[in-house]
Amino acid sequence: MQQKPKIAFFDFAGCEGCQLQVLDLEDEIPELIKLVEIVNFREASSERHDDDEIAFVEGSITTNHDIERVKGIRERAKILVAFGACACTGGINAIKNTMPLEEVRRYVYGEKWKCFDTIPTKPVSAVVAVDYELPGCPPNKREFLELVKCLLMGKPFRLPNYPVCVECKLKENLCVFEKGMVCLGPITRAGCEAACPSRGNYCMGCRGLVDNPNVDSHREVLEKYGLTVEQILREFRLFGSNLEVLKDA
Repeated sequence: MQQKPKIAFFDFAGCEGCQLQVLDLEDEIPELIKLVEIVNFREASSERHDDDEIAFVEGSITTNHDIERVKGIRERAKILVAFGACACTGGINAIKNTMPLEEVRRYVYGEKWKCFDTIPTKPVSAVVAVDYELPGCPPNKREFLELVKCLLMGKPFRLPNYPVCVECKLKENLCVFEKGMVCLGPITRAGCEAACPSRGNYCMGCRGLVDNPNVDSHREVLEKYGLTVEQILREFRLFGSNLEVLKDA
């Protein structure tokens, strides 16, 4: 009998909502566990094993201990997946990188701030080699299943390389700029099925930038609707404090 691939989930600095997305696959999980063995998943089981082959790493790296721990995971795993916005770009946690680190430590930890180890927030790829990324806050469940299927079949997996605006148009959504809102959809990587704009919100950029984002075109859209670059940069900082586009705008 062929041994099933062993999958593990690990959490660093984050809310662990990405792992909850996996648990939300109520109809698919029974079929999934027929194909793989889940050997580490704190949200679902108290059992722990260190023989994982495919590691899904959620959360950003914010301490020196995190660095050593994720290096250990990388050494064991044949495949490592950065799972979610925090793991892929640093996510919301990276906002602290826009402020003096000592000031942040004093604010968070008070008079005992020197007792707590903290470093500038890093995505997982800044510390170890990452084989695949599943961005989003949280990642798309169907995209997770597609990646697992590709890994099991030995097929290549690629994220969409077009902006969220494409998905909005396919869904015939009214552009949120027409509602007087700002939106990061023109330069954010698709794959979320335009989840936020389809529910009356705007795209917050949680999936990171599409390759070679058309920043000039986005600036033209802002000008058309009487918005400024400064306004959109404030929105970028929620999920994009580590992104180079902030430095170049």
